[in-house]
Amino acid sequence: MIKFFRKIRQNLIKENKVTKYVLYAIGEIFLVVIGILIALQINNVNEANKTRERELSYLRGIKADLSLNLLELQKTVKAREAHIESSNIIIDYYENQLVEDLDHFNLHVINVCLWFPSDFNNNTFQELLNSGNLAIISNDSIKNDLLNMDIGYKKIRYLENHIQHDLDILIYDQYYTFADVNSSIKNYFQQVGNSPENRVDIGEERVQLLLESQKFKNGCALIIFNNNSLIEKYNNMISTTNKLITRIDNEMETK
Repeated sequence: MIKFFRKIRQNLIKENKVTKYVLYAIGEIFLVVIGILIALQINNVNEANKTRERELSYLRGIKADLSLNLLELQKTVKAREAHIESSNIIIDYYENQLVEDLDHFNLHVINVCLWFPSDFNNNTFQELLNSGNLAIISNDSIKNDLLNMDIGYKKIRYLENHIQHDLDILIYDQYYTFADVNSSIKNYFQQVGNSPENRVDIGEERVQLLLESQKFKNGCALIIFNNNSLIEKYNNMISTTNKLITRIDNEMETK
């Protein structure tokens, strides 16, 4: 092709057709410019496709994380509700009831002590932040939701740490002081395992010592208050997570 155009140019020069040569030269330059523009456009399209594929990969990862977090949130809400229920039962023993069923009392004391922080997964979002690739998410609504959810998770973690602190100084300290932990745990597992025979006795005098502890009662009251606040935050996060998953699905369907 290059030889063909060179031959035309040489013939025009030989024939002294200057005007035609100039016009030809302009046309040749125009074709070169058009070729460069087409090449740039193709390159831009290819780069845009690569960027979009990376974005979709991140969105798939974020959706997978959100789906896991949704299950964790739903499971944690049930655990916090059970924690509140057991705390209310213990406070009733303090205020209204005689402990006629030591096993029942022990079951709910252990339920109060069994507390674990939630375990959320936001690896993909953290990778986006740490790599400086957050801008690759083209949908501003998704980007803002992710940033707001990250703040929400930090607030949840702060409140969970606060509850853990209360448990350490108000619940665990008194439980380890007054309860026979070994007997108490064995009794608990016999109950949840539905093994009534040879039930381990936890000791009425130890139960009475625990019931005389104002710190333990205060710990149960704070568990109720703070867990109710946590459940509200969990439910808000569940709602936000469902909306964000829908938004991501819609974005991934966009051509």
